[in-house]
Amino acid sequence: MPVKVHPTALPEVLLVEPAVFRDDRGSFSESFNAREFAEATGIDRLWVQDNHSRSVQGVLRGLHYQLVKPQGKLIRVIAGKIFDVAVDLRKDSPRFGKWVGVTLAADDARQLWVPEGFGHGFYVIEGPADVLYKTTDFRHAEQERSIIWNDPAIGIEWPTTGAPKLSPKDAAAPRLAEAEVY
Repeated sequence: MPVKVHPTALPEVLLVEPAVFRDDRGSFSESFNAREFAEATGIDRLWVQDNHSRSVQGVLRGLHYQLVKPQGKLIRVIAGKIFDVAVDLRKDSPRFGKWVGVTLAADDARQLWVPEGFGHGFYVIEGPADVLYKTTDFRHAEQERSIIWNDPAIGIEWPTTGAPKLSPKDAAAPRLAEAEVY
């Protein structure tokens, strides 16, 4: 099944669109095929972990990353709708601190590739939202880092409709200027 790849404003971050076959019974798609993903994107990674988060409407998770043993993530939504964000955290990158955001929803089957070296976060537009993501490395809790979601130096234009629901860890996250980065 053909996979379409769409570039984003950050060239390393890709919007991936698997083929979806629909008829009067419903739909079918291959949500992931390693060979087709590698051929379409040029990205050949070993996927070691699948994560599933469920969040109610108005939740904002992130911006998260692992400083050592960073994770590349392939994100998709199987229920609800989110605004998904990637931020370039590579201090030697000409795009350091720049972000890109896309809407992912259960009914569109699109996925976002967020490579190693980028922070990731999402806001639940319609929930509950079930978000699945494949990772290229295991979770290492001692290496987890966060950057505050509303850092003006990054300037993410979140589609919030009031104060988002945050974890205590995310609410206390430092700004980019104080954060450890790659």
